[in-house]
Amino acid sequence: MTTTRPAPRIPGFQGELIGPADAGYETARRCFNRDHDQHPSLVARCTSPQDVRAALRYARENSLGVSVRGGGHATAGFASCEGGIVVDTGPMKRVEIDTEARTGRFGAGLTWGELDAATQESGLAVTGGRVSDTGVAGLTLGSGSGWLERMYGPSAWNMLSAEVVTADGRILHADETEHADLFWGLRGGGGNFGVVTEFGFRLHPVGPLLYAGMLLHPRSAAGPLTRFYRDFLEQAPDEVTGAVALITAPPEDFVPEEARGKPAVGVIVAYIGDPARGEEILKPLVEWGEPLVRMVQPMPYTAVQRMLDDGTPTGVSEYFKIDYLPELPDEALDTAIAQAESVTAPMTQVIFCPLGGEMDRLDAGAMALATPPVKWVYFCLTVWWGHEGRERHIDWARGFHTAMRPWTTGTSVPNFICPDEGARLRASFGPEKYARLVALKDRYDPGNVFALNQNIPPSG
Repeated sequence: MTTTRPAPRIPGFQGELIGPADAGYETARRCFNRDHDQHPSLVARCTSPQDVRAALRYARENSLGVSVRGGGHATAGFASCEGGIVVDTGPMKRVEIDTEARTGRFGAGLTWGELDAATQESGLAVTGGRVSDTGVAGLTLGSGSGWLERMYGPSAWNMLSAEVVTADGRILHADETEHADLFWGLRGGGGNFGVVTEFGFRLHPVGPLLYAGMLLHPRSAAGPLTRFYRDFLEQAPDEVTGAVALITAPPEDFVPEEARGKPAVGVIVAYIGDPARGEEILKPLVEWGEPLVRMVQPMPYTAVQRMLDDGTPTGVSEYFKIDYLPELPDEALDTAIAQAESVTAPMTQVIFCPLGGEMDRLDAGAMALATPPVKWVYFCLTVWWGHEGRERHIDWARGFHTAMRPWTTGTSVPNFICPDEGARLRASFGPEKYARLVALKDRYDPGNVFALNQNIPPSG
């Protein structure tokens, strides 16, 4: 635990400095995921790349560890640290959109909800997180998965440029022509190479209204429903997106009282295009079976982006396992359904998301992000309040992951690799990309200043 003394002054720093003795410290130090509880000696809320440079210089001069926080979750807990300095880009929320070129420049402190609200004013969007208070920076650098990926690819694929502050204090612009090696590494290599303070994105026409929504079925329908969903999505056009999930029915007014708190199957549906066409295309899925809840209609894209928000509210504890599936055979579905019968935390979610479409057309060599040519990805999110039962909940998620191994690739994107998963990061990138990332680390961060992440250590 750090001592309570006033925050120091940092020469050249114009933002807000928060130390243990300051009123806002408890809020500033905490992560979205309360399973992580660190006490940094200083939180530096930066308003510019120059602030970031000053904070990094202070860390270097005082031999402090560095964690970097953007605008959102950092579920793995890397957004804070014990006894070090948090370089917080949260105040950096610049938005600049060129509607004719369909491009935009965005500050690293934005959440996807904030970015979506800005781009939707012009009927534009870029693939973003499935929970609206996810941060733009973290999701883009280490993943980029979202509802639009079948149409437009992940966020990292749509990144056009980045402003980066390196460990030695340089402020660099990286794109396909300038510092192209760094640009390649930032597109999926996580926070290993510097603090990104601004992103440039390619934007796409989306909305403002989509035919979308959610369905809720009793768990007894899980077998036939998941099979129908799989077969439907594997034949659907790229415009169709969504997910099927094994969940507990929430205690909400829109859920029949007798179903609340009971095992259920949730289905998210969305059509990225004309709502009338979407209603026609999605009709077999929307009208399948006898759902407990059927809430599907034309709705704003921004509402689609918020549909899962209540499932992971700020302050929960969370542990996750994610993996890719080349196929989704009946045996894999039956195993997942059987495993879900023994969940230890009611807020746990097992989500199957379809890939394909643009995800199959990506130039794999153009970015560090490694996305195998598969049809499905699962997200096993164990979510609970407080500290009680922690090891039991984590053991359940690990058991689910083990049970699904016969059908998975054993790989994941960096954002969804837990700190306890050892060599999985290296395996997920593959030997060629991993070697290239180590070479980048040697060039831009040889001292491993940016170690609090899904880390790629320098060769030294």
